[in-house]
Amino acid sequence: MGTEPAHTVTRYDQELDRLRGMVARMGGLVERQTAQAIAAVVDQNEEAALEPPELDVEVDALEREAEALAIRILALRAPMAVDLRLIIAVLKITGDLERIGDYASSIARRALKVEPLDGAMSFSALRSMGRLVQENLHKAIDAMACNDSERAMEVWNADTAVDELYTAMFRELVTYMMEDPRKIGPCIHLLFVAKNLERIGDHATNIAERVYYAVTGEMLPAVRPRGGAARKGAQL
Repeated sequence: MGTEPAHTVTRYDQELDRLRGMVARMGGLVERQTAQAIAAVVDQNEEAALEPPELDVEVDALEREAEALAIRILALRAPMAVDLRLIIAVLKITGDLERIGDYASSIARRALKVEPLDGAMSFSALRSMGRLVQENLHKAIDAMACNDSERAMEVWNADTAVDELYTAMFRELVTYMMEDPRKIGPCIHLLFVAKNLERIGDHATNIAERVYYAVTGEMLPAVRPRGGAARKGAQL
């Protein structure tokens, strides 16, 4: 870009800033969706359950707008090195953020069908899992905004804890269903919520991987650290 007129370089920088701003806005929205979805479940908050699906429209619109701008920059500016990696990362991160929003909306829609299991599992495990997923999502979005590869690595490593919590919940809920068929309905709803939280955690880790690559130019190992049997039989 150094041989181009100053006004062209300035406009290019403005386009990159605009692209970063769109992704940051998406990140803030899906963080809100996730927080409200979790509150809707663990606090049985009807008002919180309404917001995630309502925000979906804005998240989807931002995804389309960011992707269109990224493709335009690729086509017209021929970015190189760090800028090229950033744009490629954005094209993937927007997809991850959109999926997180979808999972949060799904949790919110089911939230009021979820009920504590008398004498068995309370919402404490779900609350712990939700808190950890929120922390990882926030760190991933922060790493993206700050081009922070170290924070991205923290998120990548923290995925193990999310998987372990999910696996423990899966096993416990399956046990309850086997012992008492009357608990099958409540357990299925809890499993659905837990699985969607685990998927949100996976997408937060995806974002961290993409940020790490954009900043360093290096790929993290293809095999992530995994907890217990999170990928062995604990699937819905």
